[in-house]
Amino acid sequence: MNPRYLGPVEAVLVAVILLLAPVMVALHGGTSPMSASGGEDIATRLAATDGVDGDKIINADANPGDWLSNGRTYSEQRHSPLKAIDTSNVKDLGVAWQFRTNTVRGLESTPIVVNGVMYVTGSWSKVWALDAKTGAQIWAYDPQVPGQWGRFACCDVVNRGVALWKGAVYVGTLDGRLVKLDAKTGKPIWDINTIDRQRPYTITGAPRIVKGLVLIGNGGAEYGVRGYITAYDADTGRQVWRFYTVPGDPRQPPEDAAMAAAMKTWSTGNTDQKWWEQGGGGTAWDSMAYDPDLDLVYIGTGNGSSWNRNLRSPGGGDNLYLSSIVALRPDTGELVWYYQTTPGDDWDYTATQHLILADLTIDGAPRKVIMQAPKNGFFYVIDRQTGKLISAKPYTTITWASGVDMATGKPIENPGVRYGKLPSAQVPGPIGAHNWQPMSFDPQTGLVYIPVIDGSFIYAQHKELSYVPGAWNVSDFAQLGQMVLAGIEKGQAPPPFKGFIRAWDPVAQKMAWQVEMTGAWNSGMLTTAGGLLFAGGSDGIFAAYNAKTGEKVWSLDLKTAMTAPAISYEVDGEQYIAIAAAFGGSGGLGATSDANTPVMKNGNNEGRIFAFKVGGTKIVEPIKVEGTATIAPPDEKVDPVLAKKGFDIYHRNCAVCHGVLLASSREVPDLRHSSPEIWASYSDIILGGALKDKGMASFADILNKDDVAALRAYTLQSAQAEWAAAHPKK
Repeated sequence: MNPRYLGPVEAVLVAVILLLAPVMVALHGGTSPMSASGGEDIATRLAATDGVDGDKIINADANPGDWLSNGRTYSEQRHSPLKAIDTSNVKDLGVAWQFRTNTVRGLESTPIVVNGVMYVTGSWSKVWALDAKTGAQIWAYDPQVPGQWGRFACCDVVNRGVALWKGAVYVGTLDGRLVKLDAKTGKPIWDINTIDRQRPYTITGAPRIVKGLVLIGNGGAEYGVRGYITAYDADTGRQVWRFYTVPGDPRQPPEDAAMAAAMKTWSTGNTDQKWWEQGGGGTAWDSMAYDPDLDLVYIGTGNGSSWNRNLRSPGGGDNLYLSSIVALRPDTGELVWYYQTTPGDDWDYTATQHLILADLTIDGAPRKVIMQAPKNGFFYVIDRQTGKLISAKPYTTITWASGVDMATGKPIENPGVRYGKLPSAQVPGPIGAHNWQPMSFDPQTGLVYIPVIDGSFIYAQHKELSYVPGAWNVSDFAQLGQMVLAGIEKGQAPPPFKGFIRAWDPVAQKMAWQVEMTGAWNSGMLTTAGGLLFAGGSDGIFAAYNAKTGEKVWSLDLKTAMTAPAISYEVDGEQYIAIAAAFGGSGGLGATSDANTPVMKNGNNEGRIFAFKVGGTKIVEPIKVEGTATIAPPDEKVDPVLAKKGFDIYHRNCAVCHGVLLASSREVPDLRHSSPEIWASYSDIILGGALKDKGMASFADILNKDDVAALRAYTLQSAQAEWAAAHPKK
């Protein structure tokens, strides 16, 4: 029995053993609590975690100085009632402390703070408990995720945070485990497997805990998995229920009535394509919310696997429950209602984006609503009791649909938007008009604040329908790369992506104001009762805005880009703002990379957790990194035919991390700037997994030596061209 990948029954046995034998060595244990300053005080603060439960989260406003759940409350509004920092004194805000994570990949965590102790995650699913007043480390936990598993993380090896419940911290790991830690020591209590380990599943989202059940979804649709959300008993780790988001093998009985209904919306047509072998997708990899009065939990689901409906469901159909909001009974996982934002999704228009619950007055009547701005570009206001659409309007530029039919609730697709024999250029693209970065709802202004992305994408179907297990089964990135390259050669490079903060009136369904950002891939949102909106940028600038007007009232250069959302908390009567900073995620890996990011400027992306208070320091020093001069690539003659083959192989397997046309964001290495040792070790790295512990996995299951030779030829050809352009012969 492998203790790292326990089933639910074995997890119960381990929990009992740990209770009976506390002197046993825990799995991957954390550091001692005494590493933080003020041992007695910290011990007292840590004890407060014992009282965190559903009632505490429901009544979060009774303890406004804490941030108890991922969105602060079950409604996920990400609004703090603290107001000591306001529009009059925010100008005096400065850094109170900073904590270095010693990781160099993206940070997307929302810190949890209880009684002056912060629990925060980093890349590779690492967890820290920090003194929220000083930033001193209390304990650390490393789940020892295998570096090889990073290959299955479509959108970086990130983690969005933990859940806290009755003295325990719960974290999902990149390799599909759910781990329960002692909140006081960081020692594991149980560690259970949540996935089929033969499939390329990942977990990057934060768990939520409702009525003593830990809810966790997963990712991996780009590579071929079947999505689901699972509830585990918070005490024992026993699986209580599982809700699948797409149907499985139609030759087997459906798991429940929801799957029986969904099965009717999938079809193989007259082909031998089998969506259940491809997985189907629909992964619930991020957003959740809970209404304790209605006793409904709301889950956002993702894109299909494969992206293209012609490949996964050639007979057409809406493909339930892809790109949907589903309302479930938390005790049983029973489906109560669903709303599908993008039927038959072809474009990676996930509905996993942030879900917000609020009570609004619409047409003179109070309505209990759920709000979402998913990737497809429409802002939805839905009755959260019934799932009935109240309104839907574009919050950004949209080319794929002209509107939403209020009678059916379905988008009105424009002609030619689905790609088959011909490619299709659309706005938004798969990065979305809004990605995972959370919005915020301010009950004082009545506005929702959205981190918006404005950019296009060329969707192209593979010439031959093909599914490769464990590979990047999406749009034809090779054809995309060729089109982009042809445009560049004609002087028609695609326009850069743009980013905005848009303040959106959900009742009037119109924009109140907007701020254009330097780059497109920016942070999530936080509002406070002090009349402020806090947001960070890909350029490293963290700023506060007047929530009513959008006027920037404070900013500080953190020398590190941000994608994570900020939080606010209080310790000893003093208000703090905190944010995790390090560039990453799908945009950070190259989809929206630009020269303004700090990692492109200084080559360093080491993560830091920053906390700010009135009177803090106004100067942030960059983390120093040894300068490395670009090295000339090997002076070898490259076979152009081999390089052309390598172009296609690269864009199917490598571009997701290293960038289309090798335009890396530098979060991971720019392959054109490799050292002589790397150029000499392509086969050892790509097939042998020589760098798997650093996250560069082996691809021996889908590539061979000829493929590696072609990849090297394409990369070397590009490196030589770049070097020649920068060093013209005199």
